[in-house]
Amino acid sequence: MTDELQERAGTQVMVCHPDGPQVATVEDALDLIGAAFLGAEVVAVPASRLAPAFFALGTRFAGEVMQKFANYRLRLVVIGDISEHLASSSALRALVRESNAAGHVWFLPDLEALDARLRAVA
Repeated sequence: MTDELQERAGTQVMVCHPDGPQVATVEDALDLIGAAFLGAEVVAVPASRLAPAFFALGTRFAGEVMQKFANYRLRLVVIGDISEHLASSSALRALVRESNAAGHVWFLPDLEALDARLRAVA
């Protein structure tokens, strides 16, 4: 399976397949951004595809990735259960809370939650 462009709640979303390549470098994130330029406004990435460094805020990897998406005016949505990461990092809990309150990066449990969120901002 591959990543695919889908219309979800009236928005073009590149839905990344869980078995796709891991996003472990900024270049990997730029590859997703490049693929999204086929018409996506949102890139939905399974949490399982993000390298552990993404959730370890001291590495600054999450910030670099999030900034790249913002620079290209694409919304990044991390899909899946990240509770294990949240349990061990108050800084990550704060980032998730702030991101979900803003508009460019969301952390959501599943695609149905993404659909609901997209309908709410439409």
